[in-house]
Amino acid sequence: MLVPLNFPKTELKLSKQGETIYVWDEFRKKKLMLTPEEWVRQHVLHFLVNHKDVPFSLISAEHAISVNNLSRRCDGVVFDKQGNPVAIIECKRPDVRLTEEVLHQIAQYNFKLRVNWLILTNGLQTIIANVDQQTGSVFYQDEIPSYGMMCATSEK
Repeated sequence: MLVPLNFPKTELKLSKQGETIYVWDEFRKKKLMLTPEEWVRQHVLHFLVNHKDVPFSLISAEHAISVNNLSRRCDGVVFDKQGNPVAIIECKRPDVRLTEEVLHQIAQYNFKLRVNWLILTNGLQTIIANVDQQTGSVFYQDEIPSYGMMCATSEK
């Protein structure tokens, strides 16, 4: 289940009860069953903090939003220091292909949040999109931007 991902190894607090593995989620301050998707989510969120200088307190894991009167949850949202969202993170299990349907899901979330950065990953493949909110143009990037870059390109 714990397949190696294309993110740096991170020290997660794991525990086991019977056959079930749990992880302590530093972001939500609770113990969660370690599913393949949670494995990916924990790695990408810790990567943002440890390698992209995103302040720990400015990441919301499992961020609730309403889309077309339906409750939805973004796997992660990064905020600037004024509390404005600047990036949406969507995580999938490593065995889930990042298809157009998956891109559509994160795009729906962005109709609500209107961020300039979309990060979609299954831990093995990552798609990073910089969205120009003025023109609707999408520019695909090779790497996840630093927190400073996320905020600089999101200023309106």
